[in-house]
Amino acid sequence: MAPALLRQPQFRRYWLAQTVSLFGDQVLTLALPLVAVLGTRAGPAEMGYLTAATMLPNLLFPLVVGAWLDRYPRKRRIMVLADLGRAVLLAVVPVAYLCDVLALEQLYVVAFLTGTLAVLFEVAHSTLFVSLVARRHYVDANSLIGSSRALSFVAGPSLGGLLVQVLTAPIALLVDVLSYLLSALFLARIRPTEPAPADPGGGSRGLRAGLGFVVRSRILRATLLGTTTLNLFNYMFHALFVLYASTELNLSPSLLGLAIGAGALGALLGATVTGRLARRLGVGRAVVLGFVLFPAPLLLVPLAGGPTWAVLAALVAAEFLAGLGVMLLDITSGAVQTAVIPEPLLARVTGVKRTINYGIRPVGALLGGTLGSALGVRPTLWIATVGALAGVLWLLPSPIPHLRDLPERER
Repeated sequence: MAPALLRQPQFRRYWLAQTVSLFGDQVLTLALPLVAVLGTRAGPAEMGYLTAATMLPNLLFPLVVGAWLDRYPRKRRIMVLADLGRAVLLAVVPVAYLCDVLALEQLYVVAFLTGTLAVLFEVAHSTLFVSLVARRHYVDANSLIGSSRALSFVAGPSLGGLLVQVLTAPIALLVDVLSYLLSALFLARIRPTEPAPADPGGGSRGLRAGLGFVVRSRILRATLLGTTTLNLFNYMFHALFVLYASTELNLSPSLLGLAIGAGALGALLGATVTGRLARRLGVGRAVVLGFVLFPAPLLLVPLAGGPTWAVLAALVAAEFLAGLGVMLLDITSGAVQTAVIPEPLLARVTGVKRTINYGIRPVGALLGGTLGSALGVRPTLWIATVGALAGVLWLLPSPIPHLRDLPERER
Protein backbone atom coordinates (compact mmCIF):
# COMPACT_ATOMS: atom_id res chain seq x y z
CA MET A 1 0.00 0.00 0.00
CA ALA A 2 2.94 2.38 0.63
CA PRO A 3 3.84 2.73 -3.10
CA ALA A 4 0.18 3.49 -3.83
CA LEU A 5 0.30 6.31 -1.29
CA LEU A 6 3.31 7.79 -3.07
CA ARG A 7 1.32 7.90 -6.30
CA GLN A 8 -1.01 10.40 -4.64
CA PRO A 9 0.49 13.86 -5.40
CA GLN A 10 -0.69 15.51 -2.17
CA PHE A 11 0.76 12.85 0.12
CA ARG A 12 3.92 12.55 -1.99
CA ARG A 13 4.65 16.27 -1.49
CA TYR A 14 3.98 15.92 2.23
CA TRP A 15 6.33 12.91 2.45
CA LEU A 16 9.05 14.70 0.47
CA ALA A 17 8.76 17.72 2.77
CA GLN A 18 9.20 15.47 5.80
CA THR A 19 12.12 13.59 4.22
CA VAL A 20 14.26 16.60 3.26
CA SER A 21 13.56 18.23 6.61
CA LEU A 22 14.61 15.10 8.52
CA PHE A 23 17.93 14.93 6.66
CA GLY A 24 18.50 18.62 7.30
CA ASP A 25 17.81 18.11 11.00
CA GLN A 26 20.61 15.54 11.17
CA VAL A 27 23.03 18.10 9.79
CA LEU A 28 21.77 20.66 12.33
CA THR A 29 22.18 18.24 15.24
CA LEU A 30 25.88 17.90 14.44
CA ALA A 31 26.71 21.30 12.97
CA LEU A 32 25.23 23.68 15.56
CA PRO A 33 27.16 22.23 18.54
CA LEU A 34 30.32 22.21 16.39
CA VAL A 35 29.76 25.87 15.53
CA ALA A 36 29.66 26.56 19.28
CA VAL A 37 32.80 24.53 19.99
CA LEU A 38 34.92 25.59 17.02
CA GLY A 39 33.51 29.02 16.28
CA THR A 40 33.01 30.46 19.77
CA ARG A 41 35.26 28.23 21.93
CA ALA A 42 32.30 27.10 24.06
CA GLY A 43 33.12 25.03 27.14
CA PRO A 44 31.11 22.34 28.94
CA ALA A 45 28.81 24.82 30.71
CA GLU A 46 28.10 26.74 27.52
CA MET A 47 27.32 23.49 25.66
CA GLY A 48 24.86 22.61 28.40
CA TYR A 49 23.17 25.99 27.99
CA LEU A 50 22.97 25.46 24.22
CA THR A 51 21.34 22.05 24.68
CA ALA A 52 18.91 23.54 27.19
CA ALA A 53 18.02 26.35 24.78
CA THR A 54 17.22 23.75 22.13
CA MET A 55 15.05 21.60 24.40
CA LEU A 56 13.31 24.27 26.48
CA PRO A 57 10.60 25.11 23.89
CA ASN A 58 9.42 21.48 24.04
CA LEU A 59 8.63 21.99 27.72
CA LEU A 60 7.22 25.51 27.55
CA PHE A 61 5.05 25.73 24.46
CA PRO A 62 3.33 22.54 23.20
CA LEU A 63 0.24 22.89 25.42
CA VAL A 64 -0.31 26.55 24.53
CA VAL A 65 0.51 26.00 20.85
CA GLY A 66 -1.90 23.06 20.65
CA ALA A 67 -4.75 25.05 22.17
CA TRP A 68 -4.13 27.92 19.74
CA LEU A 69 -3.68 25.78 16.62
CA ASP A 70 -6.98 23.96 17.11
CA ARG A 71 -8.67 27.36 16.77
CA TYR A 72 -6.61 28.35 13.71
CA PRO A 73 -8.03 27.10 10.38
CA ARG A 74 -4.86 26.85 8.25
CA LYS A 75 -2.29 24.60 9.84
CA ARG A 76 -0.39 24.07 6.59
CA ARG A 77 0.34 27.79 6.42
CA ILE A 78 1.78 27.61 9.95
CA MET A 79 4.05 24.75 8.88
CA VAL A 80 5.27 26.68 5.82
CA LEU A 81 5.96 29.78 7.93
CA ALA A 82 7.76 27.66 10.54
CA ASP A 83 10.01 26.20 7.83
CA LEU A 84 10.76 29.63 6.37
CA GLY A 85 11.43 31.05 9.83
CA ARG A 86 13.90 28.30 10.65
CA ALA A 87 15.65 28.83 7.32
CA VAL A 88 16.09 32.55 8.04
CA LEU A 89 17.31 31.97 11.60
CA LEU A 90 19.90 29.39 10.58
CA ALA A 91 21.09 31.52 7.65
CA VAL A 92 22.09 34.18 10.18
CA VAL A 93 24.81 31.89 11.60
CA PRO A 94 27.03 31.51 8.49
CA VAL A 95 26.51 35.20 7.66
CA ALA A 96 27.68 36.20 11.15
CA TYR A 97 30.60 33.76 10.85
CA LEU A 98 31.72 35.19 7.50
CA CYS A 99 31.43 38.73 8.90
CA ASP A 100 33.46 37.67 11.96
CA VAL A 101 30.73 38.74 14.41
CA LEU A 102 29.53 35.30 15.52
CA ALA A 103 28.86 35.13 19.27
CA LEU A 104 27.70 32.37 21.58
CA GLU A 105 24.67 34.43 22.62
CA GLN A 106 23.50 34.41 18.99
CA LEU A 107 23.59 30.62 18.99
CA TYR A 108 21.48 30.50 22.17
CA VAL A 109 18.84 32.70 20.52
CA VAL A 110 18.91 30.72 17.27
CA ALA A 111 18.64 27.41 19.14
CA PHE A 112 15.69 28.61 21.23
CA LEU A 113 13.78 30.19 18.34
CA THR A 114 14.33 27.29 15.94
CA GLY A 115 13.18 24.95 18.72
CA THR A 116 10.06 27.06 19.19
CA LEU A 117 9.27 26.96 15.47
CA ALA A 118 9.87 23.20 15.51
CA VAL A 119 7.15 22.88 18.17
CA LEU A 120 4.76 24.87 15.96
CA PHE A 121 5.60 22.66 12.98
CA GLU A 122 5.29 19.33 14.78
CA VAL A 123 2.02 20.12 16.56
CA ALA A 124 0.43 21.38 13.32
CA HIS A 125 1.76 18.34 11.45
CA SER A 126 -0.70 15.94 13.12
CA THR A 127 -3.70 17.81 11.73
CA LEU A 128 -2.29 18.01 8.21
CA PHE A 129 -1.58 14.27 8.30
CA VAL A 130 -5.22 13.29 8.89
CA SER A 131 -6.39 15.63 6.13
CA LEU A 132 -4.17 13.83 3.59
CA VAL A 133 -4.32 10.17 4.66
CA ALA A 134 -7.36 7.90 4.89
CA ARG A 135 -7.73 6.14 8.26
CA ARG A 136 -7.10 2.70 6.76
CA HIS A 137 -3.69 3.90 5.52
CA TYR A 138 -2.40 5.44 8.77
CA VAL A 139 0.05 2.58 9.47
CA ASP A 140 1.41 2.54 5.91
CA ALA A 141 1.80 6.33 5.85
CA ASN A 142 3.57 6.31 9.21
CA SER A 143 5.81 3.51 7.90
CA LEU A 144 6.90 5.66 4.95
CA ILE A 145 7.70 8.59 7.23
CA GLY A 146 9.43 6.21 9.64
CA SER A 147 11.57 4.88 6.79
CA SER A 148 12.66 8.42 5.97
CA ARG A 149 13.47 9.07 9.62
CA ALA A 150 15.46 5.85 9.94
CA LEU A 151 17.34 6.50 6.69
CA SER A 152 18.20 9.99 7.91
CA PHE A 153 19.60 8.42 11.10
CA VAL A 154 21.74 6.05 9.00
CA ALA A 155 23.02 8.49 6.38
CA GLY A 156 22.47 11.87 8.04
CA PRO A 157 25.36 11.88 10.55
CA SER A 158 27.82 10.73 7.87
CA LEU A 159 26.55 13.39 5.48
CA GLY A 160 26.67 16.00 8.22
CA GLY A 161 30.21 15.04 9.20
CA LEU A 162 31.37 15.20 5.59
CA LEU A 163 29.77 18.60 5.05
CA VAL A 164 31.29 19.98 8.25
CA GLN A 165 34.69 18.61 7.24
CA VAL A 166 34.55 20.09 3.74
CA LEU A 167 32.60 23.32 4.30
CA THR A 168 33.19 24.09 8.02
CA ALA A 169 30.35 23.85 10.54
CA PRO A 170 28.78 27.31 10.00
CA ILE A 171 28.66 26.94 6.22
CA ALA A 172 27.29 23.40 6.53
CA LEU A 173 24.21 24.93 8.15
CA LEU A 174 23.30 26.29 4.72
CA VAL A 175 22.38 22.72 3.78
CA ASP A 176 19.83 22.75 6.60
CA VAL A 177 18.59 26.14 5.36
CA LEU A 178 18.08 24.57 1.94
CA SER A 179 16.22 21.61 3.45
CA TYR A 180 13.74 23.92 5.20
CA LEU A 181 13.21 25.92 2.01
CA LEU A 182 12.52 22.73 0.05
CA SER A 183 10.17 21.51 2.77
CA ALA A 184 8.28 24.81 2.65
CA LEU A 185 8.05 24.56 -1.15
CA PHE A 186 6.59 21.06 -1.06
CA LEU A 187 4.13 22.00 1.69
CA ALA A 188 3.04 25.13 -0.15
CA ARG A 189 1.99 22.97 -3.11
CA ILE A 190 -0.35 20.84 -0.96
CA ARG A 191 -4.05 21.69 -1.03
CA PRO A 192 -5.49 19.76 1.91
CA THR A 193 -9.07 19.76 3.14
CA GLU A 194 -8.30 20.85 6.68
CA PRO A 195 -10.86 20.33 9.45
CA ALA A 196 -12.86 23.28 10.66
CA PRO A 197 -11.29 25.06 13.64
CA ALA A 198 -12.48 24.11 17.09
CA ASP A 199 -14.89 26.22 19.09
CA PRO A 200 -12.81 29.30 20.01
CA GLY A 201 -12.89 28.99 23.76
CA GLY A 202 -10.41 30.60 26.10
CA GLY A 203 -6.85 29.34 26.40
CA SER A 204 -7.38 27.54 29.72
CA ARG A 205 -10.57 25.99 28.38
CA GLY A 206 -8.67 24.70 25.36
CA LEU A 207 -5.95 23.22 27.55
CA ARG A 208 -8.54 21.52 29.77
CA ALA A 209 -10.23 19.99 26.72
CA GLY A 210 -6.98 18.41 25.53
CA LEU A 211 -6.00 17.14 28.97
CA GLY A 212 -9.55 15.95 29.64
CA PHE A 213 -9.62 13.85 26.49
CA VAL A 214 -6.30 12.20 27.35
CA VAL A 215 -7.64 11.28 30.80
CA ARG A 216 -10.99 9.97 29.50
CA SER A 217 -9.72 7.88 26.59
CA ARG A 218 -8.71 4.39 27.77
CA ILE A 219 -6.62 3.85 24.64
CA LEU A 220 -4.81 7.18 24.73
CA ARG A 221 -4.32 7.09 28.49
CA ALA A 222 -2.76 3.62 28.32
CA THR A 223 -0.39 4.46 25.45
CA LEU A 224 0.67 7.74 27.03
CA LEU A 225 1.35 6.15 30.42
CA GLY A 226 3.23 3.34 28.69
CA THR A 227 5.40 5.63 26.57
CA THR A 228 6.05 7.95 29.52
CA THR A 229 7.27 5.01 31.60
CA LEU A 230 9.36 3.80 28.68
CA ASN A 231 10.88 7.24 28.05
CA LEU A 232 11.72 7.74 31.73
CA PHE A 233 13.71 4.52 31.99
CA ASN A 234 15.11 4.70 28.45
CA TYR A 235 16.68 8.08 29.20
CA MET A 236 18.00 6.68 32.48
CA PHE A 237 19.67 3.96 30.39
CA HIS A 238 21.11 6.19 27.69
CA ALA A 239 22.45 8.74 30.17
CA LEU A 240 24.92 6.01 31.20
CA PHE A 241 25.25 3.89 28.06
CA VAL A 242 28.26 5.63 26.49
CA LEU A 243 30.04 5.86 29.85
CA TYR A 244 29.46 2.15 30.53
CA ALA A 245 30.50 1.00 27.06
CA SER A 246 33.63 3.15 27.10
CA THR A 247 34.93 2.67 30.64
CA GLU A 248 33.62 -0.72 31.82
CA LEU A 249 33.35 -2.59 28.51
CA ASN A 250 36.43 -0.81 27.08
CA LEU A 251 34.97 -0.28 23.62
CA SER A 252 36.83 2.18 21.40
CA PRO A 253 34.89 5.15 19.99
CA SER A 254 34.86 3.58 16.51
CA LEU A 255 33.40 0.30 17.78
CA LEU A 256 30.88 2.15 19.92
CA GLY A 257 29.84 4.14 16.86
CA LEU A 258 29.42 0.88 14.95
CA ALA A 259 27.12 -0.48 17.65
CA ILE A 260 25.02 2.68 17.77
CA GLY A 261 24.82 2.73 13.97
CA ALA A 262 23.27 -0.75 14.08
CA GLY A 263 20.30 0.82 15.84
CA ALA A 264 19.59 3.02 12.84
CA LEU A 265 19.72 0.00 10.53
CA GLY A 266 17.30 -1.83 12.82
CA ALA A 267 14.98 1.17 12.70
CA LEU A 268 15.09 1.15 8.91
CA LEU A 269 14.14 -2.53 8.85
CA GLY A 270 11.41 -1.88 11.42
CA ALA A 271 9.87 0.87 9.29
CA THR A 272 9.91 -1.49 6.30
CA VAL A 273 8.18 -4.47 7.96
CA THR A 274 5.80 -2.77 10.40
CA GLY A 275 2.89 -2.52 7.96
CA ARG A 276 3.02 -6.25 7.19
CA LEU A 277 3.42 -7.15 10.87
CA ALA A 278 0.43 -5.02 11.86
CA ARG A 279 -1.74 -6.67 9.22
CA ARG A 280 -0.65 -10.16 10.26
CA LEU A 281 -0.76 -9.76 14.05
CA GLY A 282 -3.42 -7.08 14.33
CA VAL A 283 -2.53 -3.50 15.08
CA GLY A 284 -3.07 -3.84 18.85
CA ARG A 285 -0.74 -6.82 19.24
CA ALA A 286 1.83 -5.02 17.11
CA VAL A 287 1.72 -2.10 19.57
CA VAL A 288 2.23 -4.49 22.50
CA LEU A 289 5.10 -6.21 20.67
CA GLY A 290 6.74 -2.82 20.09
CA PHE A 291 6.53 -2.02 23.80
CA VAL A 292 8.42 -5.25 24.53
CA LEU A 293 10.83 -5.39 21.58
CA PHE A 294 12.12 -1.84 22.13
CA PRO A 295 13.50 -2.25 25.69
CA ALA A 296 14.01 -6.04 25.98
CA PRO A 297 17.18 -6.29 23.81
CA LEU A 298 18.86 -3.65 25.97
CA LEU A 299 19.15 -6.32 28.67
CA LEU A 300 22.10 -7.57 26.61
CA VAL A 301 24.10 -4.46 27.55
CA PRO A 302 24.55 -5.08 31.31
CA LEU A 303 24.94 -8.79 30.46
CA ALA A 304 27.79 -8.12 27.99
CA GLY A 305 31.29 -9.26 28.87
CA GLY A 306 34.27 -11.29 27.71
CA PRO A 307 36.44 -10.56 24.68
CA THR A 308 35.91 -7.44 22.62
CA TRP A 309 34.20 -9.29 19.75
CA ALA A 310 31.62 -10.75 22.17
CA VAL A 311 30.93 -7.37 23.75
CA LEU A 312 30.57 -5.76 20.33
CA ALA A 313 28.24 -8.53 19.13
CA ALA A 314 26.02 -8.08 22.19
CA LEU A 315 25.81 -4.31 21.77
CA VAL A 316 25.20 -4.50 18.01
CA ALA A 317 22.38 -7.01 18.59
CA ALA A 318 20.91 -4.88 21.38
CA GLU A 319 20.94 -1.67 19.35
CA PHE A 320 19.70 -3.33 16.14
CA LEU A 321 16.74 -5.07 17.79
CA ALA A 322 15.89 -2.04 19.93
CA GLY A 323 15.92 0.13 16.79
CA LEU A 324 13.53 -2.29 15.11
CA GLY A 325 11.32 -2.27 18.20
CA VAL A 326 11.18 1.50 18.58
CA MET A 327 10.06 1.92 14.97
CA LEU A 328 7.39 -0.77 15.37
CA LEU A 329 6.19 1.00 18.51
CA ASP A 330 6.25 4.52 17.07
CA ILE A 331 4.44 3.65 13.84
CA THR A 332 1.68 1.49 15.30
CA SER A 333 1.02 3.47 18.48
CA GLY A 334 1.10 6.70 16.48
CA ALA A 335 -1.51 5.32 14.07
CA VAL A 336 -3.74 4.12 16.92
CA GLN A 337 -3.54 7.45 18.73
CA THR A 338 -4.24 9.45 15.57
CA ALA A 339 -7.24 7.22 14.86
CA VAL A 340 -8.94 7.84 18.23
CA ILE A 341 -8.35 11.59 18.67
CA PRO A 342 -11.22 13.79 17.39
CA GLU A 343 -9.96 16.08 14.64
CA PRO A 344 -10.95 19.33 16.46
CA LEU A 345 -8.73 18.23 19.38
CA LEU A 346 -5.73 16.94 17.42
CA ALA A 347 -3.37 19.84 18.03
CA ARG A 348 -4.27 20.16 21.73
CA VAL A 349 -3.84 16.46 22.43
CA THR A 350 -0.58 16.43 20.44
CA GLY A 351 0.60 19.32 22.63
CA VAL A 352 -0.24 17.38 25.79
CA LYS A 353 1.59 14.27 24.54
CA ARG A 354 4.63 16.26 23.44
CA THR A 355 4.90 18.12 26.75
CA ILE A 356 4.74 14.92 28.79
CA ASN A 357 7.05 12.89 26.56
CA TYR A 358 9.69 15.61 26.33
CA GLY A 359 9.28 16.64 29.95
CA ILE A 360 10.05 13.17 31.30
CA ARG A 361 13.31 12.81 29.34
CA PRO A 362 15.54 15.12 31.41
CA VAL A 363 14.00 13.61 34.55
CA GLY A 364 15.11 10.17 33.39
CA ALA A 365 18.60 11.40 32.51
CA LEU A 366 19.03 13.08 35.91
CA LEU A 367 17.70 10.01 37.70
CA GLY A 368 20.10 7.80 35.75
CA GLY A 369 23.06 9.96 36.71
CA THR A 370 22.01 10.08 40.36
CA LEU A 371 21.44 6.33 40.67
CA GLY A 372 24.58 5.60 38.67
CA SER A 373 26.63 7.57 41.19
CA ALA A 374 24.89 5.99 44.19
CA LEU A 375 24.49 2.36 43.09
CA GLY A 376 26.98 1.95 40.27
CA VAL A 377 26.49 2.03 36.52
CA ARG A 378 25.71 -1.64 35.86
CA PRO A 379 23.00 -1.94 38.57
CA THR A 380 21.40 1.25 37.27
CA LEU A 381 21.33 -0.17 33.74
CA TRP A 382 19.51 -3.23 35.10
CA ILE A 383 16.97 -1.02 36.84
CA ALA A 384 16.48 1.05 33.69
CA THR A 385 15.92 -1.91 31.36
CA VAL A 386 13.53 -3.73 33.69
CA GLY A 387 11.69 -0.48 34.38
CA ALA A 388 11.34 0.22 30.66
CA LEU A 389 9.85 -3.24 30.14
CA ALA A 390 7.22 -2.40 32.77
CA GLY A 391 5.76 0.20 30.40
CA VAL A 392 3.83 -2.54 28.58
CA LEU A 393 1.86 -3.30 31.76
CA TRP A 394 -0.22 -0.14 31.25
CA LEU A 395 -1.54 -1.60 27.99
CA LEU A 396 -2.70 -4.99 29.26
CA PRO A 397 -5.99 -3.91 30.93
CA SER A 398 -6.79 -1.52 28.05
CA PRO A 399 -8.58 -2.34 24.76
CA ILE A 400 -5.29 -2.13 22.84
CA PRO A 401 -4.22 -5.83 22.88
CA HIS A 402 -7.62 -6.76 21.41
CA LEU A 403 -7.51 -4.34 18.46
CA ARG A 404 -7.42 -6.10 15.12
CA ASP A 405 -7.81 -2.89 13.12
CA LEU A 406 -7.52 0.79 13.96
CA PRO A 407 -10.15 1.87 16.51
CA GLU A 408 -12.99 4.25 15.77
CA ARG A 409 -12.50 7.93 16.49
CA GLU A 410 -13.61 8.75 20.03
CA ARG A 411 -15.68 11.73 21.14
